[in-house]
Amino acid sequence: MATAEPDRPGFLLPLLLLAGFRTLIDDLHTELARQGHPELRPLHGFVLQAVGPEGTTATELGQRLGVSKQAAGKTVDRLVALGYLERADDPRDARRKLVRTTPHGLDGLRRSAAVFDQLRQQWAATLGPDRVAALEDDLRAVTPANPFRLDVPGWFGG
Repeated sequence: MATAEPDRPGFLLPLLLLAGFRTLIDDLHTELARQGHPELRPLHGFVLQAVGPEGTTATELGQRLGVSKQAAGKTVDRLVALGYLERADDPRDARRKLVRTTPHGLDGLRRSAAVFDQLRQQWAATLGPDRVAALEDDLRAVTPANPFRLDVPGWFGG
């Protein structure tokens, strides 16, 4: 039976991965606040991604995020109030309401993508571009093919 090296216990790997994730997300939100989006929170990014370019219903949004329709609706209410999402009639079915991203929400998503590019460049400046590329390749080798699972809020919620 294999055991971890004493200075590299197995539990440390997920903690370091989480710390790296948390560092990137915290740095992202610091910069987004500076760029005019101080109210965006990490959960909001998952929600905006899950809404998608065509919009979705609250029920579908809850399924994509792995949360209840009520929890999704509460977050949608908050993002509507902040101007990131809007509710609209579904042109294909008058009984349904769609949740869609507003121009303000699209601006937040565009800025997030640009900030993530900058953060990756900072990591490359610190670690070296080859090491960051190798890290990404190594993580691809040990993670599922679809890295864009949006049910993280539900997964963390238990």
